[in-house]
Amino acid sequence: MSKKKAIISVLSKQKGSENDAIEIVTQGEFYKKEECYYAVYDETELSGMKGTTTTFKIKPDQFSLIRMGSTTGKMNFKHNGKDVSMYNTPYGTLELFIDTQKIDIDINDDGGSIAIGYDMKLEGQKAIKTELDINIKTKES
Repeated sequence: MSKKKAIISVLSKQKGSENDAIEIVTQGEFYKKEECYYAVYDETELSGMKGTTTTFKIKPDQFSLIRMGSTTGKMNFKHNGKDVSMYNTPYGTLELFIDTQKIDIDINDDGGSIAIGYDMKLEGQKAIKTELDINIKTKES
């Protein structure tokens, strides 16, 4: 499958506060390589990560969010899985703990959707219940 142009929307909601919903809709690329789908886009000033490229690596039962650039890090999500990642930001390195409760992946060559429910915790902080809803729609050139 060659690279396709795609519209990628990412909605991140933190439980307990309606104001903590962040949605970005951006253009990017979508393709399949071996058994994985990939969606790639550049962050903007809106996300506070200008100069960073975000890549979603999507497998049938696993999802990785990889950032390279001004902010660097990798977050892995697997059903009932725990992950620790180091997140390098312009303000320093953070240790991020992720505890995934649910992950629904519905993806094919034309795009699809991913829904993830997880607890995210920074070292020494209280866990934050977070929901991530991702939608990928390809545009035929």
